[in-house]
Amino acid sequence: MPIKHVDFYEVDYMAEPLRGCKLWGAYVAVYAPSVNPMHRTNILKKRRVSADHQFTTEADAIAVASEVAVTLVERRRRRYYLHP
Repeated sequence: MPIKHVDFYEVDYMAEPLRGCKLWGAYVAVYAPSVNPMHRTNILKKRRVSADHQFTTEADAIAVASEVAVTLVERRRRRYYLHP
């Protein structure tokens, strides 16, 4: 499972085979650090991205999941950023 760090967020993005077919789905989960270094806070539970799209290869699904993961973190950062 590939992991990407954006600021202090940890983003897990992955591809999983879909049931009943030979296609792939793209999934993302976002975590933030916690007070305990052995744990992390789950901000966004694992969810399927581009749910209406099925990918023919695992690499295609991972590429889309990676792009969506960065977009989700950017949105969250803008929403919770305290403007002066």
